[in-house]
Amino acid sequence: MSRTIRRGPPPRRPVVRGRKQQRKSIGDRLIALIGISEEALQRLVTWTIVAVVALLGLGAATWLGVPGMVGTALAESLGRAGLKVEQIQITGLKRMDAQTVYAIALDQKSRAMPLVSLEDVRQQLLQYGWIKDAHVSRRLPNMLLIHVDERTPAAVWQDNGKLMLIDASGVLLSTVTPQAMPNLPLIIGPNANTQEPAYQALLDAAPALRPRVRGATWVGDRRWNITFDSGETLELPEDNAPAALVKFAEMDGTDRLLGRGFTRFDMRDPTKLVARKGDAMESHDVSEDSHGAPAVYDGGTGGHGQSAGGIEQG
Repeated sequence: MSRTIRRGPPPRRPVVRGRKQQRKSIGDRLIALIGISEEALQRLVTWTIVAVVALLGLGAATWLGVPGMVGTALAESLGRAGLKVEQIQITGLKRMDAQTVYAIALDQKSRAMPLVSLEDVRQQLLQYGWIKDAHVSRRLPNMLLIHVDERTPAAVWQDNGKLMLIDASGVLLSTVTPQAMPNLPLIIGPNANTQEPAYQALLDAAPALRPRVRGATWVGDRRWNITFDSGETLELPEDNAPAALVKFAEMDGTDRLLGRGFTRFDMRDPTKLVARKGDAMESHDVSEDSHGAPAVYDGGTGGHGQSAGGIEQG
């Protein structure tokens, strides 16, 4: 006797559906965009919050009249917690010794960030001739940022055997040795550094001559003697020196005075140029209506020698 066995429908297999891809949050996208790890970002946020709370606390303590000792103690606590100067970043330095800047930045009664006076650091830096200006700021939690605007050397000042680099305004920068003399104009004489702005203006009046100027002597605290690369010295008047230098440049452009064997030119008399070559002298009328080449004189005591004037000393 046979039995018919009816089989039901086969069991359904569970359908495994893929998990929906979770969308990245805005914070995750910002982290990926900045290129910083989440751990580093969390530390940065934590220190920022600590710094803000600390500064607000110090401000509130000051406003409420809490004694300074309490505020200092709070700042020192923050310093021990890590909010203190441990790194110095300096930019803008070209010639000044970086170790000097580091020493000034670290010379603090306390390195706790809230107690570091940025303005005090700046004022100490400005005591050095090389530094024209400085900007000091904090980068929490532990860095001071210092940007320096240096002065540019414009000349070497020689006085009493000492050589000093100075800038275009006459500020003393640093000493220099004869073996390490830079390729800069040399100015000589007491107080010559204080005349550097006027000296630069003098050279600007005759730019064609500037490349040929090798030095200048401030004479009697009142006027300049200019020395050229060909060896000649030009004595300028006390008054209207720029006009005299311009006139000399015009004459040199026309008659080529430099490099002809002259040793000295005298323009202290505004109406004429006196030139010396060995024992002879030449005198040339430099008034507005004058024309012609210099006349040669023998430098004697009579006749033409007297009209030439002669070369005064000093």
